[in-house]
Amino acid sequence: MPKSRPPYSPEFRRQMVELVLSGRTPEELAREFEPTAQAIRNWVQQAEREDGVREDGLKNNEREELNRLRRENRQLKQEREILKKAAAWFARETGVIPDGSTNS
Repeated sequence: MPKSRPPYSPEFRRQMVELVLSGRTPEELAREFEPTAQAIRNWVQQAEREDGVREDGLKNNEREELNRLRRENRQLKQEREILKKAAAWFARETGVIPDGSTNS
C-alpha cells in the first residue's frame, strides 16, 4: 500500500514554482526535496494558469466553483428524489392514485 502524506503547503508549492522559474529542473528539485518531478511540473502549470500565461485548464477559483456546483447538483437531485417518493406515498395514502400506477 502506498504511503500517504498530508498535502504540501501552498507556500512550499510557491517556493518550488519559483525555483523552477529561476532555472532549476523539476527532476533536480525532486531529488533534493520530497515531491515527485511530475507534481512540481503540475504546480508550475497551475501557477501559469493562475497568472494567465496558460489557458489550457481551470484556475483554482474556477475548479472550486465547479466542485461546489457539482456538490449542489448532487444534493438537489437527492432532494428531488426524496420529494418524488414522498409525493407518490402521500398520493397513495390519500387515494388520489391507486397502488402501483406511478410511472415516474
